[in-house]
Amino acid sequence: MQPLDIDPELNARALEEAAAKYPEFAGHALRVVARPLIRGFAWQVEWVGEPPSGQDAWEFQNAAIRAYKRLAGIA
Repeated sequence: MQPLDIDPELNARALEEAAAKYPEFAGHALRVVARPLIRGFAWQVEWVGEPPSGQDAWEFQNAAIRAYKRLAGIA
């Protein structure tokens, strides 16, 4: 499977949207990435240093990924 090109502008907007809901993670996330699998992609957030733990960190990641997919028109 071919790697998915991530638009840097949409990426920044998605992280900003997620940080508006979870401001404690603003500045700790580098980008949303889509790693190719045999079928589809594994979406995740890359972090500065160690990824934070806890439910809010998962919610931030999910919010950022949903925002990116919505902004990019990915179903």
